[in-house]
Amino acid sequence: MCRNIHTLYNFEPAATDDEVHAAALQFVRKISGSTKPSKANAEAFERAVEEIAHISRHLLADLVTTAPPKNREEEAQKARERSQRRFAAA
Repeated sequence: MCRNIHTLYNFEPAATDDEVHAAALQFVRKISGSTKPSKANAEAFERAVEEIAHISRHLLADLVTTAPPKNREEEAQKARERSQRRFAAA
């Protein structure tokens, strides 16, 4: 599950609220061990996702770096190339 959580910091354009929410959802799924909570746990599950997304947005806003922002397309291309090399031998 956590393979779907990607680095969100220091990209141009900046991470969207949807990306932050998706990462928070994946995190809560991983630590709860459930991709879809029961009705009894749905409220706690959703509250955790919202709180983690909220804190994540604050973290992203507060971090500082001297490195130039990364380009999303270039990073995606690098990931595709790594994947091709990894699975080419299989």
